[in-house]
Amino acid sequence: MGLIGKFFSATWWKGATFGTALFTRRHGREVGRDDIGNVYFQGRRDSAQRWVIYDGSNDGSRVPPGWQAWLKGTIMELPGEALPPRRPFEQPPVANQTGTFAAFKPGGSLGGQGVRPAATGDYQAWKPE
Repeated sequence: MGLIGKFFSATWWKGATFGTALFTRRHGREVGRDDIGNVYFQGRRDSAQRWVIYDGSNDGSRVPPGWQAWLKGTIMELPGEALPPRRPFEQPPVANQTGTFAAFKPGGSLGGQGVRPAATGDYQAWKPE
């Protein structure tokens, strides 16, 4: 999308707006990208100032744990340098699935599979007097 397209169709939930892109170009320098396509920046004058420009939906759960630690200042170096490599048994991070068809639905819920288990008898319903 060109500059004019970004200016007229950019909204905060779809990525960087024109003002964010302008601020980033003037005051930040790119330090890295993750596997999803998010781009991470650090302030030119203040290295403690850090931010992300999302590739797609503007959702904080789409930031991998290593980059999340870097954004919050928990680690000072970039995640590839400060953290050990991913172990074979670790699964890749997944964005928040709430509100999607992939969301967890426990058994017995309206959207879930199965039937709610019967009451065990240790529950007394309240009856008004």
